[in-house]
Parts: sequence; structure tokens; C-alpha cells
Amino acid sequence: MLPWFRLFAVLFLSLGATTAWGRAGCSGWDAAAVRGIAVGTGARTATVHLPADGTGSAPLPLVLLLHGSGSSGAAMLKDSGLAATADRHGFLLVAPDGGIAHDRGHVWNIPGVPTVAGTIPGPDAPDDVAFIGAMIDRLVRAGCVDPARVYATGLSGGGRMTSWLGCVATRRFAAIAPVVGLRAGNPLATDPARPDPASCRPAAPLPVIAFAGDADRTNPIQGGGAKYWSYTMHAAEQRWAALNGCTAAPTTRWVTPKVYEERYTGCRGGADVAGRITVGGGHSWVVDNEALWAFLSAHRR
Repeated sequence: MLPWFRLFAVLFLSLGATTAWGRAGCSGWDAAAVRGIAVGTGARTATVHLPADGTGSAPLPLVLLLHGSGSSGAAMLKDSGLAATADRHGFLLVAPDGGIAHDRGHVWNIPGVPTVAGTIPGPDAPDDVAFIGAMIDRLVRAGCVDPARVYATGLSGGGRMTSWLGCVATRRFAAIAPVVGLRAGNPLATDPARPDPASCRPAAPLPVIAFAGDADRTNPIQGGGAKYWSYTMHAAEQRWAALNGCTAAPTTRWVTPKVYEERYTGCRGGADVAGRITVGGGHSWVVDNEALWAFLSAHRR
């Protein structure tokens, strides 16, 4: 049992495994360990944090927490500090590992976009969208998760994967929160300073809150950087606002002496788009976890 959260569980993800949980609302999961949320061929792993008051019978909200490139779900759970937030507010945290091995960890497969290794995943690379979708489905079928309250967040490459889930698996999520990784589709081949509209066509409006630092040199909010980045964070916000049908003029306000928020409102279905920028913040978890959960939890699918 690792010291930084109450319940550490490694899920071995392989086709045909059964689902269990140590709470009354799920299908008999062992309280000491989580086993067998499954999809695809081969083993996949995820790290789970059950909130301190997570033993009731009602299905829980779910927050998927996606690690950065070359990292792991376990490391992301520790670094984000979200376990304490989950304990305060009673949501389930699941931090899966990406499907492609890289360095000492994993990276996510975003089709058509190079990973940090500089290569575009081939057709035989693991389908992370299908993997995540199947994992959500099994948790819902087991009675563990409320399908109307499924959210995603992630850091860097995990933030880009969170954005991609919003583009292609929209109806699975009530809201998303990319961290130093907000995208609205792939960079346009003929003009990388703009997102390619054809590569992000959400099936419905989706509330988005993004967090970043203005001193980030890896995924700079001013654009540039690696080929998977290119356009600005502001361009990504504008594109999500257009996709969500936001009609009000964007506003900017200071929420703390070092954090300002750009926000688009008047959106279809209340699907606001917000970007919170930390002055001097770098390429790290520059997140007020309470603000993250307040935004996510305000929305249901």
C-alpha cells in the first residue's frame, strides 16, 4: 500500500477479465485490491484511488487522470495531489497507463500526431480511445460509476489525450480539464498556427477548463514548440468556443494575484470554455484542484 493515497490498486487489463469492487454498489470487488477491468489483447494497467467515503451504494463520479509522456498513472496520481480532492468530494480516480512504452513509462496514441519520440504511431499501435471507453463501460456496468458524471483531465501528453477524447469520444464525458496540453485537433498541415477543423468534430457541446503556465517552454501557450503543438492555447480556446456555440464576448479576470482566467460563455448547453493561466508557471501541474473539481462537477452528461 503506497503512502500517498488510501487505496492503491493495479488493474490488470486483459480481454475477458471480470470486474469487482469493495463497495456495495459494485459487483463484489474485493476491498483490498481492484482486479480486472478489461479491454483488448495484452496486459494494461491503471492506478485507482477510492475516496475515503467511497463505500456507499450509489455510483460515484469518475475522474480519469492521464499521465504525461514517459510517465505512468501511479506517478501522475502522486504528482497531481488529486487523491486528497477525491477524498473531500467523493469521486473515484482512475489513472491508466498509456498504451505505448516510452522511456521508463508510456505515451498516448493520438492518431496522426507524433509522440515525444518524434514518430507517429502506426496502425498496429494500441487504441487508447477504445481502451479508455471500454474501461468506463465496465465501471458503469459494475455499478461503480455514474455515467452522467464521467470527467477527464491529464498533464502534458495526457492533456493532449484528454483534448483528443473530447474531440472523438465527446458523449462519454460531462466535461474535460487538460493541463498544459489543451488542443482542439491536430495542427493544420497547410498552416500549423491553426487547428485543423476536420480533426476535431465533437458530437455535442463539451465544457472545457484548461490550465497552463505562461513560462511553459515545452508546450508554450504562445504556440510553436514540437510538431504536435504549433498553435497557441488561445487558438485552442477559441476553437472550442466555436464548437460549443459560445456567443458572449470572452472575458478575462484575475482569480488570484498570479492566476488569470480567460472565459467564453453563452455556450450551448452551458458548455463554457475557460483557460486558467499561472504567471511564471512552467510545464507542470499548475492546477488549483478545488477549482478543477468545482468546474467539472458543475456538469452532467
